[in-house]
Amino acid sequence: MSSLLIRGGRVIDPTNGTNAVRDLVVRDGRIAAPVAGEPYDETVDASGCVVMAGGIDMHTHIGGGKVNLARMLMAEDHRDGANPIALPDNLLELASCGNCAPGTLSTGYRYVEMGYTAAFEPAMVPSNARHAHMEMGDVPVLDHGAYVMLGNDELFLQLLAEGGPDAKNFSQLRDYTAWTIQASKAMGVKVVNPGGISAFKFNQRKLDVNEQHVHWQVTPRQVLHTLARALKELGVPHPLHIHGSNLGVAGNIRSTLETIEALEGLPAHLTHIQFHAYGTEGPKKFSSAAQQIAEAVNANPQISIDIGQVMFGQTVTASGDTMRQYAQSDLANPRKWVGADIEGMAGCGVVPFRYREQSYVNALQWVIGLEIFLLVNNPWQVVLTTDHPNGGPFTSYPHLIRLLMDRSFREEQLAKLHPEVVSQCALRSITRELTLDEIAVMTRSGPAKLLGLPDRGQLGVGAAADIAIYREQADREAMFRVPERVFKDGVLVAKHGTLTATPVGGTHFVEPGYDTAIEKTLRKHWDDHGAINFDNVAITHDELCSCCNGGRLLPAECFTGSEA
Repeated sequence: MSSLLIRGGRVIDPTNGTNAVRDLVVRDGRIAAPVAGEPYDETVDASGCVVMAGGIDMHTHIGGGKVNLARMLMAEDHRDGANPIALPDNLLELASCGNCAPGTLSTGYRYVEMGYTAAFEPAMVPSNARHAHMEMGDVPVLDHGAYVMLGNDELFLQLLAEGGPDAKNFSQLRDYTAWTIQASKAMGVKVVNPGGISAFKFNQRKLDVNEQHVHWQVTPRQVLHTLARALKELGVPHPLHIHGSNLGVAGNIRSTLETIEALEGLPAHLTHIQFHAYGTEGPKKFSSAAQQIAEAVNANPQISIDIGQVMFGQTVTASGDTMRQYAQSDLANPRKWVGADIEGMAGCGVVPFRYREQSYVNALQWVIGLEIFLLVNNPWQVVLTTDHPNGGPFTSYPHLIRLLMDRSFREEQLAKLHPEVVSQCALRSITRELTLDEIAVMTRSGPAKLLGLPDRGQLGVGAAADIAIYREQADREAMFRVPERVFKDGVLVAKHGTLTATPVGGTHFVEPGYDTAIEKTLRKHWDDHGAINFDNVAITHDELCSCCNGGRLLPAECFTGSEA
């Protein structure tokens, strides 16, 4: 039995209401209660440090088809000019590189060096789930999971259309949703541009929330409500993960507010909300709608959001939203892009992009994200993300944290932007600076709660010993960039920014129950339209373990009855 004492650190654990200097005991990979006179195998002096649970990134594109396409498209991201990038000095690190589209190994290394211990891929296609799990399993150290994409696949839209506006065959749709989650071993469901990816294939170039799909004659409103209701009835902890309609379009604040209205009080998570918070005011007909988003979130406690903060510099946008990626392809930098589809189930668009401080639109996007962060009252409703790599690489998180915690630094950066944005934006008058407690909520406690992971994102007795120790510094970017120590399940995995161990991470998933009668419908559909034999679609536990390099399987419990 191994034991560890972390002594004298300032423990910040919002889940348990803790912000105090205290000792932390770890026994066999779990947080344990101290025992008087107990000897410890190791003692770490955390005086002058902040101790938090390991970070959880609940929306980051780290595995699957479109991520691989992004890596191949951005070959320059993996070279130093004409030369290969130098091999790592640390013998524990295998060759892997990239910034906006890093390899699987580099992804794990860079996350761990910042104190993160879990990351979740938000766009897994059912027919490509094995590939996604294998890529996530190749990411060292990090626990991981994925949300499976529904709402644009032909069978779902067909069943919804046959059921009419009231979805009379709702039980079939609910069982289909549950089967898809089970078969793909997902943590939840993501819907991307509800119905819009499918509509694009029928030459429809936009689809508003209350507009009918040109072929199926269903609306995004019906898709949203049906999926959100299905997940609630199934007891899936993470609510519907929504990439809304009209991403990136001026005036799309209307679509975002209509999306919340369409849910009719059902819980949901609106992702990369910054890209859905644009108005049409001003001479350029492109303005911030951050205040309206914040008011809507503040008024709807069942809604959570992540931001998708824009960070300046080169990146690559990789999205299932083929409709919107096609529309943005002329802005590609460098001038190349990829569009793809798999089995008629979803879409894929990969467009390189460089965000520039002197671009009016890019500068305003940067402002809008920060305004939303600072205007939403309850930090438990907000998750810190850049929608890696769409708004910027995840390695920019320490810089983003400083922007949120340090108003004077924020004002210095604001002054560098396009002058019209600086003169008009509301960000100038926002004095709020986030606290360490609020950062811990947005990067740890909040994501764990939203994903239904009660033993993660916190440091109470019995919790997994995923721990990050940061040296307290006035410069919050420096503080969060290089933790003093990082522990994964009680094992030291990084010290002063250097990897010390690379254990295999575990896989989070849920397994909601369903009526197996739906499999008759599914079998016929896959036999008629799929390239994979229906009997080979579902991933077994043994296969999942194999896909993930022998990592632990971490099934999350579904809620039942009053819990839901």
